[in-house]
Amino acid sequence: MVDPTATALNKPSVGILCILVAMVSISVNDVLMKALSGDYPLHQMVFVRSVIGIGFSLLLVQLEGGFRILRTDRPGLHLLRGLLLVTANMTFFTAFAVLPLAEATALFYVAPLFITLLAIPFLGESVGHRRLIAVAIGFGGVLLMLRPGSEQTAVTADRLVMLLPVVAALAYALTQILTRRLGITSKASAMAVYIQLIFIVVSATFWAVAGDGRYVSGVENESLRFLLRAWRWPEDGDIPLFIGLGVNSAIIGYAISQAYRSADAATVAPFEYIALPLAVFWGWMVFGEIPDGWASAGIALIMGAGLYVYLREKLRRRPLASARRARRW
Repeated sequence: MVDPTATALNKPSVGILCILVAMVSISVNDVLMKALSGDYPLHQMVFVRSVIGIGFSLLLVQLEGGFRILRTDRPGLHLLRGLLLVTANMTFFTAFAVLPLAEATALFYVAPLFITLLAIPFLGESVGHRRLIAVAIGFGGVLLMLRPGSEQTAVTADRLVMLLPVVAALAYALTQILTRRLGITSKASAMAVYIQLIFIVVSATFWAVAGDGRYVSGVENESLRFLLRAWRWPEDGDIPLFIGLGVNSAIIGYAISQAYRSADAATVAPFEYIALPLAVFWGWMVFGEIPDGWASAGIALIMGAGLYVYLREKLRRRPLASARRARRW
């Protein structure tokens, strides 16, 4: 049973720090996934990183109270949260094999906008008109980065592939809304373990169905090939990359869960925008993708909008996260 006197955590500084750690880890994860996407199937990478990640997550469980914290009276909501996150990952990374790093990340970054807006009806959080204006400016920055119709953003992928990161963004936003509700009674490490378990089950199911590559023959679409190609033992030089995926998976699962259980979604979400300049940096450093002036201007708008939300609340000396009585779904 949920304690009727339980309240959501009110630690905005902790939430912001955790989401920044998560975004750095996600950016590294994206680079590793893209680097490996030409040789290995998506579900193999997900399986390996989750098996490694769950080990680290179980260590964190011990630090936060032991295996007893894995008990929950809301298994259905944890399952739904996990499946939404699996959907977000699968749709994003399926497109990721085809789309350039910056474009895929920019398309996905309607997610923080979804989170801030969905927090109003689903969590009852108060979002003032100034923050809504900042969200609109941030969305304008995303559009500026995409520059529809320009040669810079022209890709060979069809429209369905271009929509996949947007589908991922919506699934991810709903995941974080659930995280905020479940975070009232569940530890971040426990939620990370649940997520890793669901990833393992889903990726193992993919292996059982398509792990031998039986469905990849004749498929020319690179996104589908990434999803359907046969599992293979990693080459010696790729093993450290797989280990890096696992370590990053544990960090991401814990940091995101801790961020959204420590502060309200409208406060945390704008700071996810740090992943956009990181995506541009890694795209330039690793894949030779150099952003032009329009992309730089879009990043500036997005980052400025996110920082404005936090700085305005600090200047007005209002709490960034409201403490409220726990409610059932």
